[in-house]
Amino acid sequence: MKIAVITNSRIPSLTANSIQAMKVNQALIQLDHDVRMFAPAETGRVPKETLLSHYGLRLAPDLELLPSNRHLKRFDFILHAQRAAKNFNADLIYTWLPQSAVLGLWAGYPVVLEMHADVAGRMGAWWLSQFWKARGQKVMTVTTSALRNALERSTQLRFPDEALLVAPNGVELEKYQGLPNPQEARRQLNLTDGLTVGFTGHIYPGRGADLLFELAKQMQQVNFLWVGGTPELVDFWRGKLRGAALTNVTMTGFVEHKIIPLYQAASDVLLMPYSRSISASSGQDIAEVINPMKMFEYMAAGRAIVSADLPSIREVLNDGNAVFCLPGGDSGNWELVIRDWRLEIEGLLGDEPRRVALGGQARRDVERLSWVKREERVVKGVAVVK
Repeated sequence: MKIAVITNSRIPSLTANSIQAMKVNQALIQLDHDVRMFAPAETGRVPKETLLSHYGLRLAPDLELLPSNRHLKRFDFILHAQRAAKNFNADLIYTWLPQSAVLGLWAGYPVVLEMHADVAGRMGAWWLSQFWKARGQKVMTVTTSALRNALERSTQLRFPDEALLVAPNGVELEKYQGLPNPQEARRQLNLTDGLTVGFTGHIYPGRGADLLFELAKQMQQVNFLWVGGTPELVDFWRGKLRGAALTNVTMTGFVEHKIIPLYQAASDVLLMPYSRSISASSGQDIAEVINPMKMFEYMAAGRAIVSADLPSIREVLNDGNAVFCLPGGDSGNWELVIRDWRLEIEGLLGDEPRRVALGGQARRDVERLSWVKREERVVKGVAVVK
């Protein structure tokens, strides 16, 4: 099919929604679809080589940047994208924007609408309700069942099962083939050898930076590896580490996506230290519905995972492939949270057979959660829904 992919993400950027959109595009191309991506023109022309390098892709879509005025709430962009999809002779519109999905249905296109967070305000709920009222061939994907519940609560609608697909995020399994053991990965990256606890990803509020800092203070015999983060936040935490005279933490800042699997492989234990409240790049609290891409990467890396015990996380992880600890975010319970994480991590570091068993089970479980298999389900879903 010719698929018009419409996103309001800034391309290129480091936000999770931007990365996820590009992974979806690549998977659709791998399935032999003709894909053209439409995004707001916030930068100059972006060569395909830049997309491949920035996002660590092997395949990238043709990208068309369209006019967008923030004062118009990007509605001008949505109209431009609709016109561009028509000029492309699209067979399907694939979007993260309810407005684009509704206009697509009104124009007679089959539509895939991806939802990754709850709607914002009355207008957000109204547009989503219009999506369900509009006639046509359509499917809506949600990354977790918890998100479906939140959206039904916000819109006061009951979504039809036959047109809704719970489609968790995925992983590029090919990037995780043949990873070295932790010792060899550390050698290749010129990291200090010894038991290592790792974290990769952004450090917005709720992502566990305070918890990582406290754990490093209490476990100075253990190496901590922190990969990612904006330059401002990396500088802030490096300053705190210097002030506390901590020498057991390596902060890399941003690294290219293609190298992230090796950094994850360099860890003996990988952490997902979320709080009860998690801010997305948009500022929205996503703790109830979170489905982080790093979770699937951690699983593919085959390392033991220690995660905050959030219901949406348990839609993918379980006691057979991960260890769960108290979420942060409760100041009155802070010491108990730190102690819980420290004891669980120390227990894993002292039990290599258990680490290997957890990591091996996670690697087996993620085999069915590749981006390609995900998009195959999504496209097949819209094809069968009439």
